[in-house]
Amino acid sequence: MSDRATTTGTTRDDDVVMSLENVSVDFEKEQGVLESLFDEPETVQAVSDVSIDISENDVLALVGESGCGKTTLGKTIIGVQRPTEGTVSYRGQDVWDAKDGRGDVTVPFDDIRRSLQMIHQDPGAALNPNRKVLTTLEAPLKKWDPEMSTEDRRARIFALLDRVGMEPPEDYAHRFPHQLSGGEQQRIALVRALLMNPDVILADEAVSALDVSLRVETMNLLLELQEQFNTSFVFISHNLSNARYLAQEAGGRIGIMYLGEIVEIGPPDEVLNDPQHPYTKVLRWATADLDPTAQEMTDPPVRSIDIPDPVNPPSGCRFHTRCPEAREVCTTTAPELGEEAATASERCAACHRTDPDHEYWESEPLDGVEAAESPTLND
Repeated sequence: MSDRATTTGTTRDDDVVMSLENVSVDFEKEQGVLESLFDEPETVQAVSDVSIDISENDVLALVGESGCGKTTLGKTIIGVQRPTEGTVSYRGQDVWDAKDGRGDVTVPFDDIRRSLQMIHQDPGAALNPNRKVLTTLEAPLKKWDPEMSTEDRRARIFALLDRVGMEPPEDYAHRFPHQLSGGEQQRIALVRALLMNPDVILADEAVSALDVSLRVETMNLLLELQEQFNTSFVFISHNLSNARYLAQEAGGRIGIMYLGEIVEIGPPDEVLNDPQHPYTKVLRWATADLDPTAQEMTDPPVRSIDIPDPVNPPSGCRFHTRCPEAREVCTTTAPELGEEAATASERCAACHRTDPDHEYWESEPLDGVEAAESPTLND
């Protein structure tokens, strides 16, 4: 961990920027024309019963396979995706109550939206190809601060362009997106987010499209700007190495997602060096540069490589159909992550095996699973 890293231990309520409580997000699965005429739409459980807090100057890296719900959860955290169940609050104000004008609104929705920003995976697609960079960056300032003079707007834009290494800023400001490299386009997207002085920025696969040589450089820039602007980042990645680097350098947390649930969360060193959830072990095995010793294994640490259908997820522990250590109780009883997972820096895992006294240890192993003794029997 770097010298700049700080712990993200249990926070005071006034330090919490975003708070999610028992949040679930469901979508209706897309259907063809004939299916829509004769069949009821199926429901995809994208996020299931997640509680998490984002504090000031925080970093949370969410990792998981494609389709696990990490992007949906990220958008829910920044108030873009409305939850099906549960509450999303910004500094104590329910975001969707503010949006709908329900109850006593203490923070206007416009203030909430301005404080929560997003950087997309493909910045080129998010930038208007027919607008110069300066025009694109001026637009949000004109909307949110119409009293600001043209000179002040451009001075702020040029200062931020210079801060992210785009020199001379006047030159870059008058370019079109196609005249920028992928890394430069990503920096423009970052500048656009920072212009709002946001409390939280969702960086959705923000470095995945960059060359390897640019990834660390971009992540270091994110860390520098986070410290300078006191901004929190929710960093989404399918790459465990990228997530570990950012969370480790920031002293933040890494959260492992599987089928809409956070199955393990905590400091990256603890989560990745000694994973408690079997799915975390799978991700570590699949990342060669993260754990070279794991490559000595010829097969992944799973019973099945098939991912269950999120329309009809397995009962009990959702990973039990693939878990090499699953027992009968795993098919009926869902493990809990723990309330402390929302705000604490301690590692938490939603696995029965973390409790040496759980009935798991007396339960019958599933077919193909070799039984292991409870840790209490070895003391």
